[in-house]
Amino acid sequence: MKHFTVRQLVDATGGVYYGDPAGLDGEICFVTSDSRAAGPGALFVAFVGARVDGHSFMARCLAAGAVCCLSEREPSDGERPCVRVDSTLRAMGALAAWHRSRFAIPVVGVTGSVGKTTTKEMIAAVLSARFRTHKTEKNFNNELGVPQTLLKLDEADEVSVVEMGISDFGEMRRLTNMVRPTIAVLSVIGDSHLEALGDHEGVLRAKGEIFESMSPEDLAVLNGDDETLEHFTPPTRCCTYGLGAGNDFVAENVENLGEEGTRCTIRHGDSRFEAHIPAFGVHMVYAALAATAVGAALGMTDAEIAEGIARYQTVGERAHVIHTQKLTILSDCYNANPSSTGAALESLKLLPGRRVCVLGDMLELGEHTVELHAQVGASAAHSGVELVLAAGELSRYICEGATEAGAQAIWFENRDALIRALPEWIREGDCVLVKASHSMAFEAVTEALEQW
Repeated sequence: MKHFTVRQLVDATGGVYYGDPAGLDGEICFVTSDSRAAGPGALFVAFVGARVDGHSFMARCLAAGAVCCLSEREPSDGERPCVRVDSTLRAMGALAAWHRSRFAIPVVGVTGSVGKTTTKEMIAAVLSARFRTHKTEKNFNNELGVPQTLLKLDEADEVSVVEMGISDFGEMRRLTNMVRPTIAVLSVIGDSHLEALGDHEGVLRAKGEIFESMSPEDLAVLNGDDETLEHFTPPTRCCTYGLGAGNDFVAENVENLGEEGTRCTIRHGDSRFEAHIPAFGVHMVYAALAATAVGAALGMTDAEIAEGIARYQTVGERAHVIHTQKLTILSDCYNANPSSTGAALESLKLLPGRRVCVLGDMLELGEHTVELHAQVGASAAHSGVELVLAAGELSRYICEGATEAGAQAIWFENRDALIRALPEWIREGDCVLVKASHSMAFEAVTEALEQW
């Protein structure tokens, strides 16, 4: 991280400083809200969480060598030096926006209903073939995570890739005021957070707030195959990517290599190059195309882009294949909505064996919740899934949809009941997709299958 002083922290946040005036010249080397990580050079940020109040750890952090604390209350003598603000969350956003302004580098903002993390990781892999690339770690993509991401920008960084996730109107506006992207990538406008955003047009309006901090000379990179985005005209320069021939960046001759990934020809303008994507599924082709568009915009050669695509690695609980002695498991437990589940079903089709889905509730879908769960069940059946096992109150509608479409479907009241029943329903040689909203904690299902 590019260092700053306590005085600059006060100026950036508008906070009130408590402590020895000499402490204003203290140099902050990193920012943390984890009291266990606070030490020499640290700014400790005291957040009030659901279970823990960070203010309780301020004195301990200072004793461990922290330079200063950022607090929502007036500190005691043992909790100084300290900068008090009305909201540590808003103050972190203001500090991150100020820190971002210190860097005259390209910043790529990545958003969409589905595929944000995959696309972010692919873009970062491509850009790393030429540039020192800063990126969002894991999925730190909200109003707490984005400031933490930006505050890690360092003098050596040449480009930044920032994932930007929202669930309501106004959130993207606050994020984009911090990030100020010069390139905005929109992956898919799908069925996520409909409870707050209403419909696809609402999702686009909310995501479209990303352009409010951008100039006409900046660039929008849009999925031109998306039914909502294909009719959208951003207030910036624009290019599109997809499988449709009319896009600016197109994948041709797409070949499934099974677990070795995907091979395709990427065409843009008069240029063509061969790409090997070390992960399977059509969604990976879209991520590679988005990364190609960004790389080309920043002057990379086709050879560099192909090298970067080949470097891609799957992160976290996103669509990674696990082999046991008896099963093939496609574990995709990070989150779920109808669009991402549809993409996972497409990936499942590429693997051998009897296809089984273990699915859970999809949350924040609003008034169409029942219908969308039923549609996912029907999609599973139409994708060749022979057996659907589902757990959770909403997932009974997945089973209804799957049954009506011709698949065998078994519903369980909760995840633990489903796990107990796995030995009865799973066969040796099965290929099993595990997917649900993150709060359903279906990682436990994957673990049970690994031990089966």
